[in-house]
Amino acid sequence: MPRRFFRKIAKKREYLLNQWYLAPFSHLLHDPRLWSARRRNVVPAFALGLFITCLPFPGHMLIAALLALAMRVNIPVAAVATIANNPLTAGPIYYGAFQLGELLLGLEPRPFDFELSFAWLADGFIYIWQPLLLGCVLVGAMMAFIGYVGLDLLWRWSIAGYLAKRRKKSALRNSND
Repeated sequence: MPRRFFRKIAKKREYLLNQWYLAPFSHLLHDPRLWSARRRNVVPAFALGLFITCLPFPGHMLIAALLALAMRVNIPVAAVATIANNPLTAGPIYYGAFQLGELLLGLEPRPFDFELSFAWLADGFIYIWQPLLLGCVLVGAMMAFIGYVGLDLLWRWSIAGYLAKRRKKSALRNSND
């Protein structure tokens, strides 16, 4: 089931390689591991995308795609997995990561006032960047680990079910002969 699912949602390699914006990278994109829907390429790409999605930097999809290219795992899965952090989930993820980082660094809690201005960026961000970055890396690592183990187990369970059905069908066919 997971392999069929990832094959359906993945864009075709030939389509992507013919895009004008990928022309400078076409010599890097011919490795079949970057596009195959195999467990060994999809599961690490999914975990990579989940880790990248927690980092407090813009351009999650681009960063995930470049790291997937460097790690030789499925590029589309890594890029799509970054959608886990969206406008609905970004606030709770980053606030929880900040709280975790603040707890681990032993900082005293300060009232958190957010104001979208350059003055806040100059004053307030200096206080929160360390706990936020530490919390984001830890939350990202936890999400990546849970995603890796969960998808790997789901994939193996799906394969085991498929093989059991096939064996049963084969045994039934052999008993009828």
